[in-house]
Amino acid sequence: MKSRFAPSPTGYLHIGGARTALFAWLWSKKHSGKFVLRIEDTDRERSTQESIEAIIDGMGWLGLEYDEGPFYQTDRFDRYSQIIKVLLDTKKAYYCECSQERLQSLREDLIKSGEKPKYDGCCAKKGLKSGAVRFHNSKEGSVVFSDLVKGEITINNEELDDLIIARSDSTPTYNLTVVVDDHDMEIDCVIRGDDHINNTPKQINIYRALGWELPQFAHLPMILGGDGSRLSKRHGAVSVMSYRDDGFLPNALLNYLVRLGWSHGDKEVFSIEEMINLFDLSGINRAPAGFDRDKLLWLNQEYIKSTDTNELIEHLEWHLLSQSIDTSKGPLLVNVIEHLKGRSKTLVEMAKSMKMFYHDIESFDHGSAKKLFNENSRPVIVELANKLQELTDWSSDSIQKTVKDICNEQGIGFGRVGQPFRLALSGDGNAGNIDIVAELVGKERSIARLSMALDYIDMSK
Repeated sequence: MKSRFAPSPTGYLHIGGARTALFAWLWSKKHSGKFVLRIEDTDRERSTQESIEAIIDGMGWLGLEYDEGPFYQTDRFDRYSQIIKVLLDTKKAYYCECSQERLQSLREDLIKSGEKPKYDGCCAKKGLKSGAVRFHNSKEGSVVFSDLVKGEITINNEELDDLIIARSDSTPTYNLTVVVDDHDMEIDCVIRGDDHINNTPKQINIYRALGWELPQFAHLPMILGGDGSRLSKRHGAVSVMSYRDDGFLPNALLNYLVRLGWSHGDKEVFSIEEMINLFDLSGINRAPAGFDRDKLLWLNQEYIKSTDTNELIEHLEWHLLSQSIDTSKGPLLVNVIEHLKGRSKTLVEMAKSMKMFYHDIESFDHGSAKKLFNENSRPVIVELANKLQELTDWSSDSIQKTVKDICNEQGIGFGRVGQPFRLALSGDGNAGNIDIVAELVGKERSIARLSMALDYIDMSK
């Protein structure tokens, strides 16, 4: 059993394309089959090598490995020409010499008269030997097919056009190439967006004209923005790799994508194995799915919490490099990640939070420092620095006991010690348990930062 993903390389791999690729990949895995990647690059003006690389990189990052391909349509022009000749020789296609001006005029006249704009068959019986090639679509009967998502669909052949299958320069068009490719590559199930559903009856007629067996079809509803409008960049319709750049884990994005229009009871979080075992095209909702970035963030945080720390390190490396964070001098990276796992929604956020453990802070958040570093807090900070300096056991337990001792001795609440200590350690006040943070920051750096806080107070006088 085979499925395929067949993107046009005219841009990056976006959310909609990634979901289509995922569903096709899951279908092939569920049926112990093969997943094919085909690059539909016949639009030479818009297709770019950069887009091809972006698509392959995006699929690689998501882990959607293909078993066959990538195949390129531009490598198969001889095969398309062969099939076009077969259709011409069997009178199931014909040459057309109509100019763009005539076709445009015909279209406008039909629209004015309230009719569906389509070709009038002007060249069908001229016996021409050159020009564009049109498929001779039957005007009798209907095309009936059972879509695995939409259900049974019936289209009257009278509604269909004698579509162009090769331009006048012999370049084949989409509806011809996709049929030939899916047949030759033995695709059993064509899974694609429902923006292609109007093409399916045309393609089915080409299959039948060639005497070829039909694959199954499954057309996926589109993804809408949270406001119900067509998905755009402001909603999240950006390159899949931008989600990597924003600190999302690939499996978290896959989990989110699989739930965009598909469900299995009330279950929200799926491992890859569970996706494969539970996925079924019959579970896809026929209505459009809504993209919700907040839910994606929540899911990403759940994955960060549950992902093995060593695996997180692999994904973090890119972010550490992009933020110029050198982890060679400081606490064990594993320990820092364990501390931050429960506090980070994204890997970007986690990497940013890691800076305080490996790099000296240069300044304090002005608003927080003005509030917490003053003459009232000075004696507390001095006492804290002195007591921490005396510690021989630099552990979170000892640090926590030191803070509590100061609170008891001075008869003050924990916040009077903890808040300025947290700001001194982190620079911005965004840190977890201060005893754990101080242990990871280290004795020398912790005390040096308390001294910085005292300098700030003295300079503010």
